[in-house]
Amino acid sequence: MVPVPAHIGRALATGGALLTVVSTFLAWTWTSDFPGDLTLYGNPAGLQLLVLIGGALTALLGLASYGVKQLGWLVPAGGTGALTLAALGTFGTAWYTIIAITAELGGLVNLEAGAWVLAAGTLIMLTGALAQPFERPVPEPADPDDTRWDQLRHNARNKLAVVRAALASGTPAPARALPTYAEILVIIAAMAIGLTVFTYGISTPHDESELFIGFLIIVGFCFAALLKAGLVGRVSAITAKHRNITMAGAFVAAAAFPFTQSDDQYATIGVYILIFATVALGLNVVVGLAGLLDLGYVAFLGVGAYTAALVSGSPSSPLNFHVPFWASALLGALVAMIFGVLIGAPTLRLRGDYLAIVTLGFGEIFRLAVLNMDGTSGPDVTNGSNGISSIPNLNILGFDFGQEHTFLGFTIARFANYFLLMLLITLIVVVVFRRSSDSRIGRAWIAVREDETAARAMGINGFRVKLIAFALGATLAGLAGAVQAHVTYTVTPEQYQFAHVVPPNSAFLLAAVVLGGMGTISGPLIGAALLYLIPAKLQFLGDYQLLTFGLALVLLMRFRPEGLIANRRRQLEFHENTEAPEVLSKAGV
Repeated sequence: MVPVPAHIGRALATGGALLTVVSTFLAWTWTSDFPGDLTLYGNPAGLQLLVLIGGALTALLGLASYGVKQLGWLVPAGGTGALTLAALGTFGTAWYTIIAITAELGGLVNLEAGAWVLAAGTLIMLTGALAQPFERPVPEPADPDDTRWDQLRHNARNKLAVVRAALASGTPAPARALPTYAEILVIIAAMAIGLTVFTYGISTPHDESELFIGFLIIVGFCFAALLKAGLVGRVSAITAKHRNITMAGAFVAAAAFPFTQSDDQYATIGVYILIFATVALGLNVVVGLAGLLDLGYVAFLGVGAYTAALVSGSPSSPLNFHVPFWASALLGALVAMIFGVLIGAPTLRLRGDYLAIVTLGFGEIFRLAVLNMDGTSGPDVTNGSNGISSIPNLNILGFDFGQEHTFLGFTIARFANYFLLMLLITLIVVVVFRRSSDSRIGRAWIAVREDETAARAMGINGFRVKLIAFALGATLAGLAGAVQAHVTYTVTPEQYQFAHVVPPNSAFLLAAVVLGGMGTISGPLIGAALLYLIPAKLQFLGDYQLLTFGLALVLLMRFRPEGLIANRRRQLEFHENTEAPEVLSKAGV
């Protein structure tokens, strides 16, 4: 893309990346007023650390392009596209930082020598990366009768095809067989990296939005680079081979999160993300496996939460009744399942948009019903708009979830306690999802989702299997709602709307499933984490927060409609030119 000989371009990319790494050990500005304190020498911090990671990855990819044998594992599918993506991410983060320093502190005079070295290094690096050779596609011939608008669209398509070719990856080389212990070590390393990335992202202060934006840029481009290099696919093959070990490792890594925090502030975010993710995984049964568009799913979360709150012993509960947590959790799940059957039985004979409208109506009916059960407009059950407050903390076998506890020298507080409990609930939901999706009923759900008429012709009772999916999804949401009631202290009707700035709500739950990847286990978990974190970290945008967030979702659905963690079948549906694998899996990557 840049007219420079390939060998010179490779040298420029590698040298520029090394120069970028060196610049992170120099001061970028003279004052600590800019977030992250970029004034120190020899101690990268904040955005410097992010640029250091991007520059180091670009340098490694550049060295791998020279055929260094010890780095062959990094680029099993070739490193040209990966090198370009890593350089773009590092360049974007570096120049975003330079522009932010200049704008916030009042001019270029606030840049120290390290920032100028950074600017030069990233420019050299990007120039070299864009000079890498690739096979240019044959441009489509233009129609001389096209209008000017059609000609612009035609030229844009040709240019986009060139960009795609420049970022394309090759066929991965055959993987060398590794001993079992080595594959387990690879899984452990992947989990450790995932925990580090999640902890860093969730721990970025709300008033340091520049740091979180830089984090998103570098993580997005570095992940794309490793995906193009084929390394992500190779690790995914290892995790698929050891699914039980991978699942256990993922939950051990998640359980270690509270112990990495010095206070309870970020454990609060973690427990809310787990609640959101667990409910999204329950919705994934309905939408991802059975193909039923449910726009009122958050109502089942509310049913579970209100049921648990009513029997929690809260002084504002009209029932004035208290049962142990295990009983309230089972009761919340059971009542939610009953509601799921009652709503699903008369409506699941509908399809598509009609079913979506009915479920949307149910969600609003639930919210209005609990709003009016205040003793004035209706029976005194839910206290109306005031909700049920002062829900006591859980006490299971003498373990008070509202108190601080010390384990092996680590002190965990209230939200960390609930984080670990919610993690156990999430594990239960993951096991239920995995076992049900691999079962006979799971295959029936997928058959109904793909073509209900053909499934009925093969002897599948479409109504029955859809009702089971609806009931199971409602049960899982009710189980999560029982924990949510105790975490939030209060349940009110406003928490269970179709759309709201703060998740979980029906719109965000559906977006988490679609964004993460329908029909997969890890997809909704990642989608929920992103959909909770990104709006919270973009509060500095004010009124433009949801606009920016919506544009990002539109772009993602345009360029990756199958979701971040794609089910292999759906990936083939959206990308017909992709070579089909020998074995198809419902579990996703």
